[in-house]
Amino acid sequence: MGQQQLLLIILGVIVVGIAVAVGISMFTENAVSSNRDAVTNDLVNLAARAQQFFRRPTTLGGGGNSFVGLTADAAGLRKLTRDASNPNGTYSITSAGTGTTVVIQGVGKELVDGTNPVTMEIHIFRNQTDSVVAIH
Repeated sequence: MGQQQLLLIILGVIVVGIAVAVGISMFTENAVSSNRDAVTNDLVNLAARAQQFFRRPTTLGGGGNSFVGLTADAAGLRKLTRDASNPNGTYSITSAGTGTTVVIQGVGKELVDGTNPVTMEIHIFRNQTDSVVAIH
């Protein structure tokens, strides 16, 4: 009877170990997915602010149908905090283009594969916003 109980204890430990490993994996995947969604939401909001800047006349502090002069303050990046970040990630204008396009990049707080953080970017044009692209 002692060997049978020992075997059941070992089997129980193995099952619990597998359950813990699967739980940790699921938690990590959920955290990455949640961070990706939050960064996407922030980028869409910042794209709307950039579009507002584009359409606002220069006399009112806008771009007058141009993205030239779009700054972190005008895009709403500095309103997040001093270093253009919030609990979801850090955001920056990576390309101001020729005045008719702009690219804003968001780098999330969660690591996708243990080394690379969630990285997304959105391309904003004069009449539309391109879909958010996941880099990592």
